[in-house]
Amino acid sequence: MSEVKFSAMQDRKPLKVSVNGEDVCITRIGNEVFAINDTCTHSDASLSEGDVTDFKIECWLHGAEFDLRTGEAITLPANIAVKTYPVNIVNDVVEVQVN
Repeated sequence: MSEVKFSAMQDRKPLKVSVNGEDVCITRIGNEVFAINDTCTHSDASLSEGDVTDFKIECWLHGAEFDLRTGEAITLPANIAVKTYPVNIVNDVVEVQVN
């Protein structure tokens, strides 16, 4: 993953990063950063192109919403959760743990 500075992240503006060859959507909300798999489980759309409201992200293609904290699919047409990843912030650098 290229280095992403926590202080440079815009609040509620998703960002697509690659971690160990996997596309991950990271989103800053206040003092927290959430990381989910970047691919919508309903279609192959990139979630990092979606809009964030509260703690949910909306897929731009069909409007499915996912909880950024749990990955849960909140609205149809998606009914399968997206994978979530642990995030640490070390010396202003965002670290995503992809296993």
